Amino acid sequence: MALDLRQEDDRFSFEVRVQPRASRNEVAGVYGAAVKVRLQAPPVDGRANEALIAFLAELLGIPRGDVAIVGGWTARTKRVTVRGVSPGELRRALEVE
Repeated sequence: MALDLRQEDDRFSFEVRVQPRASRNEVAGVYGAAVKVRLQAPPVDGRANEALIAFLAELLGIPRGDVAIVGGWTARTKRVTVRGVSPGELRRALEVE
């Protein structure tokens, strides 16, 4: 299934399925309509959320302030918004179609 990418003003939003406590930080394909991301950080005290923001910002080459979790803060499936990238750049960086 393809990534469910939505445009909201100057941002794009999509779902991310997080797997905490992984051996390394990486994009691991697609999980339903979400991008699956493995993170080394544990799901304790928001550390996995902060790691997700930092990982996506670095992957996309944008400031951390341009990445936000807007839904699912305590769930494994989160809605994330990013600003400063085109849909094509976003899909290429996440390696999804």
